[in-house]
Amino acid sequence: MTSILKVSSLHAGYGAGDILKGIDVELPAGSILTIIGPNGSGKSTLAKTLAGLLRARQGSIELEGEPLNELSAPKRVLAGISYVPQEYNVFRNLTVLENLKIAREFMGARGPRDFMGANGKAARGLDDGLEELFPELPKHYRIAAGNLSGGQRQMLAFACALTVRPKLLILDEPSAGLSPILTREVFERVERVNRTGVSILMIEQNAIEALRISHSCVVLSGGRVRACASAKDVLGMKDLNSFYLGDASNRI
Repeated sequence: MTSILKVSSLHAGYGAGDILKGIDVELPAGSILTIIGPNGSGKSTLAKTLAGLLRARQGSIELEGEPLNELSAPKRVLAGISYVPQEYNVFRNLTVLENLKIAREFMGARGPRDFMGANGKAARGLDDGLEELFPELPKHYRIAAGNLSGGQRQMLAFACALTVRPKLLILDEPSAGLSPILTREVFERVERVNRTGVSILMIEQNAIEALRISHSCVVLSGGRVRACASAKDVLGMKDLNSFYLGDASNRI
């Protein structure tokens, strides 16, 4: 299967030290890859480096075979990457509609048509395709994002990221702080987005729920890839906790 994302020997970090120490990751086009690992393993650092918010010190990042290392974060958006951070992923003092307009205008929607083909509807927010994915948002257009529930804000963040019709969506802890019911709703929506053809790299602490909708899994620990396996194989393991905590080997 063709890879949409290929990361080779990636090093990145803050200050004098490296957090990522030679990361190799491939994401097959059209699939969901979940990255798990203990706190401090480098998961969020990896997401920020892929999105262009943190510069790679060594190694390469390619999207559909094209190098990204020298591209700024805005140019990576234009290349086809959208990133939803764990925190500060919407403007809470602005309305839902204003958030969507900012996403479209400043993230740089590619081409004259909006996501999934609707045309001429940018003025009112979501196009038809996104309205199907996020039917709860239009009725909240005039509400400040800060007055939404945690789950609704997460849906708004997803919708903002999708206005630019990305090829690859990077999600950092999309279920963080949500109730079990809202967590299931978030993952159901992630799965639906993937079915539209968007490849997804997801970082998650809620390993079991995330892996149920994923195709593959990577374990990070200590800034290194400790194991790669299919999501199905990981879910079938008897000692998932050891795998999750980075004690697994590459024998899987």
